[in-house]
Amino acid sequence: MRLRKEMVEHISSRIVNSLLDEDQIIFDGKREELSQVIKFIITEDLRVEDKLNEEVKEIIHSHHDMIDKMDTDYGGIFQMVKTKLVKERGLIL
Repeated sequence: MRLRKEMVEHISSRIVNSLLDEDQIIFDGKREELSQVIKFIITEDLRVEDKLNEEVKEIIHSHHDMIDKMDTDYGGIFQMVKTKLVKERGLIL
């Protein structure tokens, strides 16, 4: 995961404070409860992307010989494969 746990907690707290302080939502529970839900959603979304990145690495590795012959950079191939998988799966990152 690219974000530390503390950063995810900070982001979720800021989101909750912003939503509640600006009357963007109505929530009868505790701020901490809502913050935990948002933290969970952010963490799960980051895990989906981490898993996708690992899958892209495996795909690239399995086609390593062909990619070497194409004389292209790893970053470009990585992004191309990732974009294709995101589109095929209907993911929003």
